[in-house]
Amino acid sequence: MQRSRIAVTGASGLIGQALVRSLRADGHEVCRLVRRPARTADEVEWDPKRLYVDTAGLVGCEAVVHLAGAGVGERRLTAAYKQEIRDSRVLGTRAIAQAVASLAQPPRVLVCGTALGYYGDTGARAVDESAPAGEGFLPSVCVEWEAAAAPAEQAGIRVAYARTGLVVARRGGAWGRLFPLFRAGLGGRLGDGAQYWSFISLHDEVAALRHLLDTEGLSGPFNLTAPEPVTNREVTAAMGRVLRRPTPFPVPAAALRVVLGDFAADVLGSQRVLPSRLLDSGFSFAFPTIDESIRAA
Repeated sequence: MQRSRIAVTGASGLIGQALVRSLRADGHEVCRLVRRPARTADEVEWDPKRLYVDTAGLVGCEAVVHLAGAGVGERRLTAAYKQEIRDSRVLGTRAIAQAVASLAQPPRVLVCGTALGYYGDTGARAVDESAPAGEGFLPSVCVEWEAAAAPAEQAGIRVAYARTGLVVARRGGAWGRLFPLFRAGLGGRLGDGAQYWSFISLHDEVAALRHLLDTEGLSGPFNLTAPEPVTNREVTAAMGRVLRRPTPFPVPAAALRVVLGDFAADVLGSQRVLPSRLLDSGFSFAFPTIDESIRAA
């Protein structure tokens, strides 16, 4: 993509910050959507709960990347927080989709970040973008989340859904919690360790998002996850190898359920997800293995 004006929601998050840095380093003008009155020229006010976006701030944008949403692992999954998770994703996506569709000159592409939670627990069975949605809370949220972008598609905007895996990063996300434990020699497998984790390095996550922005014709769902998912037991071993620390302390499944509540199902659940459409589109991973991703972080 030539130097362009690009809008980003969720710009203060782990992925959003890295994406904004990458885009600006290449000379793109990035405007960040914020949930308060804009204070600088690079900010655009929005309020997803009210379905409000200051569309004047989107004028001239060639692309929009929508990454905002309440964190699934941030708090216990009470009924109230489940509703917040659903609303933050569905209402936020609807607000963005309606806003870009209303523009006299809409952006060429909307990349909407979603999640591998779409597939639910797949066990040891490998799935790709051709698989149907799973069952349960997170799959149902993901289905509504992606459906909320319909106004943009109906307006003729190319829409790509980035179903992101567990991002391996030094700070933030799941690995931001794991690194301190493993560095202290307190890391270990979770439950029996047989559950698959579909991971992606932060570098490859940003590169894949930019690939979806830049490559004409790419629309629909894309799994943003490394080509070889690994089990939690293999993740534990890789963390020990790379950080040169022992990994002697497995966490029993029962203890996780007590501490994490409903979220334990996602930690102990298994998702063996493959990035078939991403690879078919010509994308190349810089850090395709778990050891490489951990070293990069």
